[in-house]
Formats: sequence, structure tokens, C-alpha cells
Amino acid sequence: MFADIRRNEVRTLLQRLVRGKTIGEDPNTNVVDMKAAVFDMTLNNLMMMIAGKQYYGDSDEKLEASKRFKEIVTESLQVSGATNIGDFVPLLKWIGVNKLEDKVKLVQEKRDKFMQDLIEEHKNRRKGSHWEQKNNTMIDVLLSLQDSEPDYYTDEVIRGMGMVMFTAGTDTTAITMEWALSLLLNNPEALKKAQNEIDTHIGDSSRLLDDSDLAQLPYLHGIINETLRMYPAAPLLVPHESSDECIVGSFHVPRGTMLLVNLWAIQNDAKLWDKPNEFKPERFIDFKGQRDGFRLMPFGYGRRGCPGENLAMHVAGLALGSLIQCFEWERVSEELIDMTEGPGLTMPKGIPLLAKCRPRQNIDNLLAHL
Repeated sequence: MFADIRRNEVRTLLQRLVRGKTIGEDPNTNVVDMKAAVFDMTLNNLMMMIAGKQYYGDSDEKLEASKRFKEIVTESLQVSGATNIGDFVPLLKWIGVNKLEDKVKLVQEKRDKFMQDLIEEHKNRRKGSHWEQKNNTMIDVLLSLQDSEPDYYTDEVIRGMGMVMFTAGTDTTAITMEWALSLLLNNPEALKKAQNEIDTHIGDSSRLLDDSDLAQLPYLHGIINETLRMYPAAPLLVPHESSDECIVGSFHVPRGTMLLVNLWAIQNDAKLWDKPNEFKPERFIDFKGQRDGFRLMPFGYGRRGCPGENLAMHVAGLALGSLIQCFEWERVSEELIDMTEGPGLTMPKGIPLLAKCRPRQNIDNLLAHL
């Protein structure tokens, strides 16, 4: 349903890069803050799906709204991944030394207000004389259900569903794309292979990459899977709790135990992977099955696996493939990209990626007509 939105947001990203700030003597070369660029793209993709709004633009209103949302996502991930010392030393909560719970409450208030503002916009629009029931956004669908089942589809439920989509679907996808491009810049031969694969499939460069092309690009999929293996966006997965007493891998797990799966350790284990510290997208060309013995689980597994996996792979595949097809990429210096991880519930790059890009010669005409 939302393929057109993905396509439009990726092409808006391409437009922004083409019109970006030039550096040095080459007027066609830009230096891009990729963390900000891909975050904006993923944010607007989800915003269009959920609320039918864009935060791209130079207007003060859009810039302020975008800044506000970025702060909410950043703060949410920071408090979610933080250790609450008050859980271990309750006395600190009683005497007011530990402030984490206050921060959590403040972030929740910001999240609720942000989502409620969107809900109220849609409610007011539905009251207008020119409104047509198209149900073309997530909020529209949920408000229609609220009409028939008001006790279940409350504003609180709608706020919660929307905020889960935003926090789980923006930062994680943006982080994965930033890691992927960082790996490609440190491994230019892999970048060239990906460009050749896309060029061969597309043909004479008469069109841009589309969703329907992704299934025919195994090396591009290999790049994304290898990135998710080496730098999973959720390195400890989402915490799970045992609903009953059980045995897991010879370990006795009492009922009510919280389980953290160290996915990063599994996917970087030399016993399971040949040369795990090396970036080798080709290892996934003949990958046996989706999970291959539970060695690769960046989205979790089973009934509690991430329901956004398919969407994330489509967004990352189309966006990364389009960046590879349309631009020549270089590091800003001769030094390799710093691949140090940063802190948080997700696993961001410690130093945001800056990269040089310029339009590829055979794609100039296509980019000029975006």
C-alpha cells in the first residue's frame, strides 16, 4: 500500500543530496551528514504512513517539528537503555538521588503530547465538510475503528501504537543504513560490486531503482544482511520474560525471569561464522534459509519477532540501493571510517558518518529530472 510513499521519500533524499553543499574545487561533490540525512528520510516515510505529513522543508514550522521529534526519539532510546540504579539500591529513590524515573515520566509526557497533537489534527479534519473517508493513514484507520469500538480503540491505544512505530522504525533503520554505507566506504570493492549489480539489472540507466527490483539484487541483500550481522540495531534484542518455568540450553529458567539475548555475540562468534570481523556480503549469497540455524536473528524470531521486518528491509534496500546507483561515494579523508559503537538501547555509530558524494555520470539526466 505504501510503496509510493517509500519511493517518493527516497527520491526526496536523492534530491537533497544533489542540491547539497559543495566542497573544494569540485562543484559536484558534497559532504553529507549521513546520520541526519537517512534519519530524516526514515522519519518522513513513517510520518507519511502514520499521519500523512512530511517534515522535510525549510519552513520554521517543519524544522521545529522535526527537531522536536528527533529529540523525543533520542531521549526515549537513552532512558530505555539506561540502568536505573534505584532498582538495585531502593534507598536512592526514597531520598531522591536517582532521577531516571523522573526523566522517563518527562519523556513519556512529550511522547504523548506529540502523538495526541497528530490525533487531534485528524479528528478535526474528519469533522470538516470536505473530508473523504479514504483510510489512507494509520491514524485514519484507527480513528475509524474508534468510531465502532470506542472502548477498545481509545486515544491512549492509538498513541501507543503510533509511538511504537516511530521509535522502533526510524532510528533502527537509519542506524543500519549508516553502518552499511560506512562498511562500503571502508570496503570500496564491495561498493563497486553493488554498483555493477544494479547497473547490470537496470540496464541502460533509463530509470531509477524501484521496489520491484530488490528481489533481483542478491549482493545488495548480502550487504544489508552482513551489516545486520556485524552491527545489529538491537544488539541485545528486546527483553523477554519466561511465562513458565523452563529449560533453555541446559539452563534452568524460573518463571518470571527476564531474558536478554546477546545477539551481537551470536552473530560475531568465530565458532559460527568464518572470519566474523571481516565484511563479506557474499557469505549471504547462498545463505541456507532465512535464519540458517538461528545464527542470524537481527529482528528476533517467532511470534515475538519484529513485525516491521519486511518494511525495514524494503526501506533499507530501496534507499541504500538508490544511493549506490546514483552517487559515487568517498571517505572525507584517506583514513578509514571509525567503526566504534556508541551507547544506547540501539547500537549507533560513536561518530556520525560524514561522506563525500557526487552524482554518477550515467545517472545525471535522471537526477536532473527528480
